[in-house]
Amino acid sequence: MHMLIRHKVADFAKWKPVYDAHSSARKAGLKEEHLFRNAEDPNEVLLLFSMEDIDKAKTFAASDDPSRGHKAGVSDKPDVYFLK
Repeated sequence: MHMLIRHKVADFAKWKPVYDAHSSARKAGLKEEHLFRNAEDPNEVLLLFSMEDIDKAKTFAASDDPSRGHKAGVSDKPDVYFLK
């Protein structure tokens, strides 16, 4: 199973270090498979994670601290998809 997250950031270069620093929280059953940037808009980010426990992934997605996203420069509400 996979979880796909899409969101826009104000500045990818500023967002990426904050994202990297948050890696310990993502390790709660999630493994980053790919980090994509839109070729036409490099500040649109797509993250693909593999997961074994959908409930843990949903808890992680729901509990993500909105202030951290704002601090990192996330400029819209993330879209989160759970995929089989």
